[in-house]
Amino acid sequence: MALKVGIAGYGLAGRYFHAPLLKGCGFEVTGVHTTNKERSAHALLDFPNTKVLSSISELVELNLDLLVVASANLVHAEHAIAGINKGIPVVIDKPMGRTAAEVQQIISAAQSKNVAVTTFFNRRWDSDALTIKKVLESKVLGEVHRLDSRFERFRPELNLDSWRESMSAEQGGGQLLDLQPHLISTAIDWFGPASLVTASVRSLRSGADDDSVLVFHHKSGVNSYLSASALVGAPGPRIRILGTKGALVINDLDPQEALLRDGKYPKNGTWELPTTSEAFIHRGDEIEKIESVPGNYGHFYKQVEQAIVNGAPWPVSTSDALLVSQLIDQAREIGERV
Repeated sequence: MALKVGIAGYGLAGRYFHAPLLKGCGFEVTGVHTTNKERSAHALLDFPNTKVLSSISELVELNLDLLVVASANLVHAEHAIAGINKGIPVVIDKPMGRTAAEVQQIISAAQSKNVAVTTFFNRRWDSDALTIKKVLESKVLGEVHRLDSRFERFRPELNLDSWRESMSAEQGGGQLLDLQPHLISTAIDWFGPASLVTASVRSLRSGADDDSVLVFHHKSGVNSYLSASALVGAPGPRIRILGTKGALVINDLDPQEALLRDGKYPKNGTWELPTTSEAFIHRGDEIEKIESVPGNYGHFYKQVEQAIVNGAPWPVSTSDALLVSQLIDQAREIGERV
């Protein structure tokens, strides 16, 4: 029998990431919470048998097996704790909370009720992330000493209709909470715990922060340089990893986000379309194309299913979610003074 899931929020994250993945992985979308009429119509179009509810309290009364919080960052904690208090396991879209204190509040609530909670660091299941793990295991790069990881775009005009671009950090806006969680979570997944060395966090378009560079030192010895910006007219490669025997270069994201936005989804948790990023090993002038690992966000929800049904580990630990939030807090404190 399919696990019953409720989705809080049906905007970009809810409709174009979580809903299709849940559908593809065999979950039953029982209810959706939104107060937006257009999004209510979208939910009923996508899931004609779902219940569209105007409050989170109504959603968590639906005898759910899982709650997915895909609402604005401003209400992540409120919505997650509503589910936790009802004994419902919760997946929270990144970031889990706006601050480390808010993340700790969610984790403490979950621990007090003995309820599982995790966060959607889906970029750990991108083709580049999975390919990097394979390359690191092979030791082909020798001793790795540096990571450059980027989400760089060129969007000179501020989108005032987007809360991510117009809201303050206190309200949950800005790229430090939107894109850097992906960069930090993958970096610590590849190279282990890290401490912040320095940071620059700026607002260049008179809205929320939209340009940040964070530098971390991992206990493993690797330094990570993480860049997220809306004003890069010549974006660098998505990933560059430097080692003593060569460098791994991946220029572009895999196509999963574009496929999901186009209405595609991984049927039975498996993509029927190519989901790889091209990857290359550079040794000076010598360039070797290598076989990439296909990306699959469906693996996240398949692990969630196994955690609920069989008690398997959840896909992202609360300790990772808390560490990412702590590093973001530190970056904001340091970066805004630079």
